[in-house]
This record gives sequence, structure tokens and C-alpha cells, in this order.
Amino acid sequence: MKTLKLLPLLLLLALPAVVQAQFTFTTNNGAITITAYTGPGGHVTIPSMTNGWPVTSIGDYAFLNCSGLTSVTIPDSVTSIGSAAFYQCSGLTNLTIGTSVTSIGDYAFYNCSKLTGVTIPNSVTSIGVYAFEFCGLTSVTIPNSVTSIGNDAFGDCSGLTAITVAALNPVYSSVGGVLFNTNQTTLIECPRGKVGSYTIPNSVTNIGDYAFDYCSGLTNLTIGTSVTSIGDYAFNSCSKLTGVTIPNSVTNIGYGAFQSCTSLTSVTIPNSVTSIGDGAFDYCSGLTNLTIGTSVTSIGDYAFDYCSKLTGVTIPNSVTSIGVEAFYYCFGLTAAYFQGNAPPDNGTAFSYSGATIYYLPGTTGWGATFGSRPTALWALPYPVILSGNTNLGMRNNQFGFTVSWATNVPVVVLAATNLANPVWTPVSTNALTNGAFYFSDPQWTNYPRRFYRLRSP
Repeated sequence: MKTLKLLPLLLLLALPAVVQAQFTFTTNNGAITITAYTGPGGHVTIPSMTNGWPVTSIGDYAFLNCSGLTSVTIPDSVTSIGSAAFYQCSGLTNLTIGTSVTSIGDYAFYNCSKLTGVTIPNSVTSIGVYAFEFCGLTSVTIPNSVTSIGNDAFGDCSGLTAITVAALNPVYSSVGGVLFNTNQTTLIECPRGKVGSYTIPNSVTNIGDYAFDYCSGLTNLTIGTSVTSIGDYAFNSCSKLTGVTIPNSVTNIGYGAFQSCTSLTSVTIPNSVTSIGDGAFDYCSGLTNLTIGTSVTSIGDYAFDYCSKLTGVTIPNSVTSIGVEAFYYCFGLTAAYFQGNAPPDNGTAFSYSGATIYYLPGTTGWGATFGSRPTALWALPYPVILSGNTNLGMRNNQFGFTVSWATNVPVVVLAATNLANPVWTPVSTNALTNGAFYFSDPQWTNYPRRFYRLRSP
């Protein structure tokens, strides 16, 4: 499941507080920090001076849950807006930020759901994580001064259709209303009002954490051919996303990357991917077809749990780790086919599914159950060489491999020295006792190269 965005716990120093009119404040080296608002709400203008001292900051949680606050003006004397300063001020509709503010803290305006517009002054250099998440913003412009934007700063603003960056910003840029770093190698954030299809440019190598989180109008996605990493929760809860093409450049799919993409029906994980993060596809309740590439070594915890329409899955021999409850509550799953040796069994990988776990003769580590489900030999329609088996390669100065076929019929191994114009010569015929046999070729050193194939008589 998606990590909850909890209000941060901060260590606060016990400074003496003073109450004047509607504000509680502290004084430090001749500067005032507003620590709490005690008034009735409505329109509030924060004073620029109090007791002869300048008001320079709005403290953490200062207006926390002030649902009656409808409008606020932050004076030019203020240089920082603290973490969660206006957290869940759900009635706030108008906001004026003074021209001296340099930092907007984490969660600063989180869930100010009626705030539809904001002007970020050219003094601001940093915008914290989730700073405007769940706001009613429809557009936002990042000025040249901003050099740091936290994860999901404008996330879950369902009406936001464009994030625009000033042309001379040294760190960020925007194309088609989507936020990128300056050279457009990292896609940072897509506005949540984006609808229809979207193609990620080929310049992008990294899709950032939460980049498309809750883009509920996105229906089709093409990922550019240079992307190597899909960040944590990158496409979480894109509930209308029906199709996605993951290119062969991708090596890592992050935690919760496609979590709760309930309309996604088919996924092919390319051979370039080596790891599938925890919860990467959990709650993809419409997923019916899944292909896992042959380079994947680890499938994370809860990676495909609650994929209730998935009926079958093939686990390639590259997989050495399957996480806790990886296919948990996949009610429709009837079969899981393993092409290699048994990964370590955590006892829960296939809990509450209907799967039988099938394995190839000649592979090792299998017991009567795996992942809480029963196991059985996999009856292939053809013989195969176990490429993931430790017997493949040189042993005792001979080249060999294990042949597997669960139907226990004879298998002929043929060899050739030239694939351009091959002449296949039988070199061994074996009955597959218990569905497998080990073949070794003592003549392999007599040839500069040798190729092998199988046939059934």
C-alpha cells in the first residue's frame, strides 16, 4: 500500500511564548516567529511588526487545522513559512505570499482544498515535500529563484492542469505543463489534471517518486526508450490507466510504482528489469496478463497482491527471491510455473490464491508446498535445457547441461559446429528418468565451437 503521508513530528524547543491579540509568538535575536493563531478565522493579515520587532517567520503548525481561515496575507518581512504552517486550512481561498519569503516548508499548505491559485514570489528558493498537496490549484508557475522542490509538492491537486517554470530557472523546466529538471532527464511531477494519453520524452532517464501519483484521468502511457528507473509510487492510483509500455531500458521498478492501477489489464516487464519493488502492482485488480522478464532476480513484498483477475504466471529461472505475500489474495490465480530452482520459501508468497506451483524436473529445492500452496511437476510439451541450473557449463573437464521434460520419454541431443549451415549429428539419446537427465560432452574440446539442440525420437 502507499506510504501514508503523516504530519511530520518535529522536536520543538521550549521557548517562552507571548500572546498578543490573535497570535502567539516567540522572540529570538530581535525577530518574531508566529507560533500559533488564536483568532476566529476569516481574513487574516499577519503583521509585519510586533512589539517593535519584525515578524520574520511563520512557525511549524502555526495555523494547523484553522478551517475557518478564508484569506491570509503574509507580509514582506517574513522570510520562511514553516512545516505544516497552514496544514488542513480547508476554508482558505485566497493567499498572498510576501516578496521576502525564501522557503515554504513541508506540508505547509497541505489539504487547503479550496485554494485555487497561488503566486510564488521570485524570492522563494525552496518548496518542501507535499507543500501544496490536496490543494485546489489549477495552475502554478515556478519562478527563476526556486532551486529545490520536494517530492509531490503539488500532488493530488486534481484540477491542476499545468506546472509552468520560468524560462531562466537554473534547475527546473517544463514541457507541456509537466515538471522536469533543467535538461529533462528526470520527470519530477505531472499535474494531476492531465487526461488521456501521455508519452514520456526519450530524454528522460528517471521517472521520479510520485511523479504521476493520482493522475486519475491518464488512460494510456508510453515510456521513453531512455528511462532506466521508475520511482516509488510513480503511477500510484492512476485508476483509468489501461495500457503502459515499459521499454527495454528500464532496470528498476520502484515500490508501489503501479499500485492501485485498477484498469491496467496487461503488463510486460522487459528482460532489462532486475528488480520489482514492494507493492509495485498490488491492487491492480483488472490485471489479467503478466509477463515477467528473464533478468528479474527479485519480486518484492506484496508486489502483485490483490491482482484478483490474474489466472497464471510464469516465474523465470533468474528469480532468486520472492517477497512476503507477493501474490497474496490473487483469487483467480490457478497456476504459477517456475522455470528454475526454488527461491527461499517465506511461506506466504501465494497465500489465499488458488495456485498450484509447478516446477521442472531437474530443478532443486522443491517440497510438497511452496508459498503455502501445493507443488507439482510441470508437464512440458517439449524438452528444455535448464539454463538456470548450476549444472550448465564446465564440470570435470567436460561441457554439460541438464535436460528436463516431465513426460519421461527419450530425448536426443544433437550437435553442430556451424549455425550458418548446420549439420546436426546425434551425440546422445537418453530416457528422462524422473523427468530429467544430465548430458555431458567429452568431445567438446575437439571443436573450436559446438552448438546443441534437442529432439524427441
